[in-house]
Amino acid sequence: MEKLIEVVVIDDNNVVTSSMKKYFLNNSKIAIKEIFNNGKEGLDYLLNNPNDYDFVVLDILLPQVDGIKILEELKNHKIRKKEIVLSSYKDDYTIRRVKDLGAAFYMLKPFSMESLENRILDIAKTENYEVKSISNSIEIEVSNILHELGIPSHLKGYQYIRDGIILMYENEINSTLVTKDIYPEIAMKYDTTSSRVERAIRHAIEISWVRGDLKLMEDLFGHSIDFERSKPTNSEFLTTIADRIKLNNKLLVNA
Repeated sequence: MEKLIEVVVIDDNNVVTSSMKKYFLNNSKIAIKEIFNNGKEGLDYLLNNPNDYDFVVLDILLPQVDGIKILEELKNHKIRKKEIVLSSYKDDYTIRRVKDLGAAFYMLKPFSMESLENRILDIAKTENYEVKSISNSIEIEVSNILHELGIPSHLKGYQYIRDGIILMYENEINSTLVTKDIYPEIAMKYDTTSSRVERAIRHAIEISWVRGDLKLMEDLFGHSIDFERSKPTNSEFLTTIADRIKLNNKLLVNA
């Protein structure tokens, strides 16, 4: 039987850690070994039990000891593990620092559990592991587009839209399944209802129509940005951005 990949999670967001624990409970390849909500407690465990885990998933902002300090201490003690760093912010300095300290991946919150699972499995496959660079994650690409479209990141609709696009991208979900598949999954993640998810996304799109980059909107949605015409539906909005990211990544691969 294949050995489970044992993961230590350090994150003070109980919603995130509860979702991880539930998602990986019966996973055949990945097991959550320990969960810590405090950076110091997590670091103490990592330093004192270096042979008891394979992977570390940790947030940057933590009580007592932050994620950067944890990475520094692991490096100072020559404990070489595979690490995924979580953050709600795209900060170039932090990304460079994380890379220099040897982390494998920088993942923006919110993210889907499927995305986390895929990243862990992809990184775990690498023999003689050596970090060369941090991947340009789909999460960062989606966030950049939404910021350019003028959607404030503090809105619930921003989070729901980002999750929805990522789910559509990774699971090849088409626009006809947004109401059936996307809304319920987002609602479950945030402990809300599908109708509230739909309304929050609609509100975010309406704000985008006032604040967004006109050139980017024309590029993405064409004539639908005409203010005398109707705005794109939620499904059209999510699908258009997901399709654009797929195209961009396809062109990048074929370049």
